[in-house]
Amino acid sequence: MHFSGAIFDFNGTLFWDTELHNTAWDVFFEKHHLSMSDSEKFQKMHGKSNVDILKELFPGISDADIRKCILEKERVYQDLCWKSSLSLAPGAIDFLNFLVDRGISYTIATSSGEENIGFYFEYLKLFRWFDVHHIVYNDGSFKGKPHPDIYLKAISLIGKQPSEVVIFEDAFIGLSSARDANPGKIIIVDSDNQDYSEWNYPIIKSFDEVDRNMFANQRG
Repeated sequence: MHFSGAIFDFNGTLFWDTELHNTAWDVFFEKHHLSMSDSEKFQKMHGKSNVDILKELFPGISDADIRKCILEKERVYQDLCWKSSLSLAPGAIDFLNFLVDRGISYTIATSSGEENIGFYFEYLKLFRWFDVHHIVYNDGSFKGKPHPDIYLKAISLIGKQPSEVVIFEDAFIGLSSARDANPGKIIIVDSDNQDYSEWNYPIIKSFDEVDRNMFANQRG
């Protein structure tokens, strides 16, 4: 089967920043007298929105305090990004250029909030491939992962049916979201050497490994 659309999770998929997020959360946890291992973060947090994470960490937290905590953590994270000079995932640039050349419709579906979207476009120069107004991010208008809403919205945004689309994901919570959106194919991006044995999907460690032949040429 050939596909005509692609949807990318962002953190840990197109941008391998898991370690930086973990470090930023550790700084936040220390200040707030909390603790969580990196493995626990992957199982319980990765793929979720900051709002959902903070509501679980601090039951009853106010919206104002949620916003304050998000900005506190993301300031640390963004500073770590600038210091790291981290770039897009292995093979991602060539693959995005391939999608452009082939006329494949694609977008990002990320649990990141607006506090990071502008940063990513500036830091990674994402405007080379994406329109900031045509990606899906956590704006509070739909249920976050593991619900499928974010992927269904992204599929609709690029004008495709689920069966026409390949979804790229890395987090367990995100894979649940992707699965329930019922796409034509799901590909796991293993950016953090996780155990995906419970998921019966192909796994890549570089976008160079993606079979280009499964995408139909949309330019005639």
